[in-house]
Amino acid sequence: MYVCLCKGVNDRAIRDAVEEGARSWREVRERTGCATQCGKCAGTGKGIMREAISEEMSLAAQDLAYAV
Repeated sequence: MYVCLCKGVNDRAIRDAVEEGARSWREVRERTGCATQCGKCAGTGKGIMREAISEEMSLAAQDLAYAV
């Protein structure tokens, strides 16, 4: 789904930025260009970013190993 029509950014690009290490809206904007022109997509973009970060954190927690 396209999030930012001005820059042609879709939700996959935002999720990819998070997978590559972006952990703030500023970092996502710098990597994707989302919301850098008119800004109408910022709310939707931030929501997708938060969701992607939550998913990344839950995946990281599943990879934790504990000594027995």
